[in-house]
Amino acid sequence: MAETSKKQEKKPAKGQEKNRDKKANRRGAARLAAVQALYQMDIAGAGLNDIFAEFESHWLGGEVEGDKYLPAEAAFFRDVVSGVVRDQAKLDPLIDDALSKGWPLKRIDAILRAVLRAGSYELEHRKDVPGRVVVSEYVDVAHAFVDGDETGMVNAVLDQIARQFRGDEFSRG
Repeated sequence: MAETSKKQEKKPAKGQEKNRDKKANRRGAARLAAVQALYQMDIAGAGLNDIFAEFESHWLGGEVEGDKYLPAEAAFFRDVVSGVVRDQAKLDPLIDDALSKGWPLKRIDAILRAVLRAGSYELEHRKDVPGRVVVSEYVDVAHAFVDGDETGMVNAVLDQIARQFRGDEFSRG
């Protein structure tokens, strides 16, 4: 889940590569936690402040039921979750348009809705992360929850949305 761009020609100095990988892993953990938080909000109707409190005190970098969770970039986690909540009315129609006809977003499993919403939000608002990285990261997150067919759908939908928000990145090949 490394967030690197193919444009980088210089090899990072010793220590810098480790820091970049650490940041990428913390962002990957934040994405996974954001999807879990959005899922919980969708299913249980939990509020934003309750979700932040729960995840930041128990999940992000903590141990739950014997599983150690990776430390996550809390600011990135908060940005994705709050951004999806704020922009959901705008994001859902975009996702609906990218889905196959006859399969509106409301028919998609809740965990996949969370993945698609988080990925769409990041593609639109987090220009600091290359679009191809965003798509790849959320396909990886989807792999944590579902099988191959569903991850292929996530890839196709996010790729289509990425081309809307980041057409210049995707036209360069």
